[in-house]
Amino acid sequence: MAVERTLVIVKPDAVKKNAVGDIVRILQENDLKLLAIKMVHLSKEQAKKFYIVHKDRPFYDELTDFMSSGPCVPMVFEGENAIARVREIIGATDPAKAAEGTIRKKYGTDVGRNAVHASDSPESAAYEIPFFFSALEINE
Repeated sequence: MAVERTLVIVKPDAVKKNAVGDIVRILQENDLKLLAIKMVHLSKEQAKKFYIVHKDRPFYDELTDFMSSGPCVPMVFEGENAIARVREIIGATDPAKAAEGTIRKKYGTDVGRNAVHASDSPESAAYEIPFFFSALEINE
C-alpha cells in the first residue's frame, strides 16, 4: 500500500453541531495523520469552483448553496491507502444507508447534509488539496 494524502471537509452542518473535534479524533484514531486544518467560509462562487465536477448534476446548485451557507473545516490527512480508508470511515453518501459507527451515520442528516466531504481518488485529492492549502500550510 502507498502512503497517500486526502482532503476531508467538515461541512457546515457538522460544524454547526460542534462535531469538528470528534471527526478529527475519529480519523486520527484510525492511524491517519493530520497535516493541515483551517476554518473557511466559502462564497457561492468558491463552492461552485470547488464542486465544478458536479456542474451538470441536478444537485449542483443545492450543494453549492449549502457549502456556502456557513463555515466549513478543510483538512489534509496522510496515511497508508488514506483515500479509501477515509471513504470507509466516513461511510455512504446517504447517512441513512451508511454503516453503523461511520461519521456520516453519526453526524449526517440526509444525503445533502451529510457532515463531511472526502476526496474519492488520487486525482480529486490532487485538485482538492491545493484548492484550500498552499505547500507552506501542509506540515510534513
